Amino acid sequence: MRLPLALAAAVCAVIVAVWAWLGHPVPAPPSPLSAGEKLPCVSYAPFRPGQSPFSEGLVVPAEQIDDDFARLSKITQCVRTYSTEMGLHVVPELARKHGMTVLQGIWLGRDPKKNQVEIDAGIKAAQENPDVVKAVVVGNEVLLRGELSATDLAGIIREVREKVPPEVKVTYADVWEFWERNREISNAVDFVTVHILPFWEDIPVAADKAVKHIADIREHVGEVFPGKDILIGETGWPSAGRMREGALPSPSNQANVVQQLLALAKERGYRVNVIEAFDQPWKRASEGTVGGHWGFLDAYTRDFKFTWGQPVSDHPYWIGQSAVGVAFAALIFAVAGMAHRWAGEGRMRSRRWWMVAGIALFAGLMYGRLIATIPVESLDWGGWTRGIALLVLAAIVPLSCALAIGAQARLVTVSLALNPAMAPESTGLEKWLAWLLAASIVLAVQIAFGLVFNPRYKDFQFAGLTPIIMAFFCYARVVPKLRGGEKRLAERMAAAVFLGSGLYIAFNEGFANWQALWTGALLVVFALTLSRVARAGPRK
Repeated sequence: MRLPLALAAAVCAVIVAVWAWLGHPVPAPPSPLSAGEKLPCVSYAPFRPGQSPFSEGLVVPAEQIDDDFARLSKITQCVRTYSTEMGLHVVPELARKHGMTVLQGIWLGRDPKKNQVEIDAGIKAAQENPDVVKAVVVGNEVLLRGELSATDLAGIIREVREKVPPEVKVTYADVWEFWERNREISNAVDFVTVHILPFWEDIPVAADKAVKHIADIREHVGEVFPGKDILIGETGWPSAGRMREGALPSPSNQANVVQQLLALAKERGYRVNVIEAFDQPWKRASEGTVGGHWGFLDAYTRDFKFTWGQPVSDHPYWIGQSAVGVAFAALIFAVAGMAHRWAGEGRMRSRRWWMVAGIALFAGLMYGRLIATIPVESLDWGGWTRGIALLVLAAIVPLSCALAIGAQARLVTVSLALNPAMAPESTGLEKWLAWLLAASIVLAVQIAFGLVFNPRYKDFQFAGLTPIIMAFFCYARVVPKLRGGEKRLAERMAAAVFLGSGLYIAFNEGFANWQALWTGALLVVFALTLSRVARAGPRK
C-alpha cells in the first residue's frame, strides 16, 4: 500500500503546485492614468449576449445604450461607433447626457442602397450634434473586405465631407497595410484612422512585443503620410481564445498591453482609440472564441476585467480548479485499488500503479481547466455538443482505464465495439472500453480535421483531449492484448490520421505556439497508442 499512497500524495501535490503557479497574479505596469483621468476613446458596440448586428429587425433599446454609457462615462471621454442603424441613432443624444463625445461610424458594404441609408443618417447625426460628434468615420475596413474600390470610397468620403459642419472632421478606418496600398484616400480625409492589431497581423506578434510593434507601425504610417494627423482607431489585446504563433490571449496579457499602450500614447502624444469597451459574444460566430473577448469590460457582468496598475490572475478560480483535480485524481487511485481487490489477483505490480498515477496526474491537472473553458469556447449547438462530449469522456475514460488496469482487463479494439462476437471471451468492461475508444477516436478526428483544414478560428481542445488520450496511452502500456488476428484497419487508419494531423498542426502553427505543440503531441501519442492496439496477437 505504500507505493499507491505515495504516488497519490505526489500526484495531488503536483496538481496543487501547478494550479497555484498558474493562478498566481501576473504583475502589471503602473497605471497609465492619473487620479480622475479617463481613457481617450473606446470602441463601442451596443450588442449584449444574445444580440447581434445580424439579428433581423433588432432595435437596441435606448435604455440599454443609456446604461452602457452611464458605465463608460466613468472611464472614458469618447466612444467610437460603427453604424447608425439598429437603434444607434440615439448615441449622440445619450453621449451628450453623459458628457462624452462621439466618433460617429458610417458602415459601408457592397449594397449601394444600404450604404446611402447609413450615409444620410451619419450626416444627419453630425449636422444635428456638432458639439458631440467630433468626427465621422466613413467606412470601416471596407477596402480590406474588398467590398468597395478606393475610387468609390473616396467619392463617398468627399460627399460626406461636403455636407457635415466644418468643425466635424471626416476620416476612413482600415488596417495599416491597406492605407499604405491606397494612399490616395488620404487626400479625401481630414485625418488618417489606422488599425494596428498585433494579434491579427499576418505574422502574429506576442504580447510582450505588441506595444513596440504598435509604436513602430505608428511611426511608419506617420512617414507614409507626412503632415497628416493620425488616429490609431483600433488597438488592444484579447483576453481569451486560441494562440496564434506566440500571441497568447489572456487577462494578464490584455491588462499589460492596454496599460503599456496608453502609457506609450501619453509619452509620444499618439491619438488612440482602444478596442473595445464591452466583450461582443456575437463575434465568436465569425472570429472564434478570441473574437468575442477584446473588451476590457465583461459582456455578462459589465464589470472591468482588471484594475489599473494591479496584478492580474489568468486563473482566478485556481483553488477550486485544483480541488476538483485533487478529488478526481484521488478517485482514480481509489477506483484502481478497488478494482484490483475485486479481481483478487494479489499485489498489483508497481508498473501498473505508475500508469494509474499518470492517468490521475493528467486528468487531475486538466479537468478543472476543461470545466472553465467549455462555456467560453462553446457557442452554437455544435460547440456545446463537442464541449459536453469532451467533459463526459474526460471523466469516464480515465476512470474506466484505471478500473481496467486494476482489474487486469485486456487491450481492446474498435472492432470489439462493432462486433463483440470477434472476441466472445471479452468481459463487459472490455466491451465498454472498446466503445469509449471508438467514441474518443471520432471526437479526436473531428477536432484534428478542424485544426488541419480550417484552423484560423478553431480553439485547441487540449484540456479535454489530454485526460482522454493519456488515459488510453497509460492503459495500453500495461495490459495484455485480446487474442485475435483481425486486421484492425480502423486503428491503423486512425493512427495515420492522428500522426499526420499532429505533425502538421505543430508545423503549421509554429513552434512558439505551445497550445498547438501540446495538441499536436497529444495526437501523435494517440497515434502511437492506436498503433500498439493495431498490432494483433496476445501480449507475451
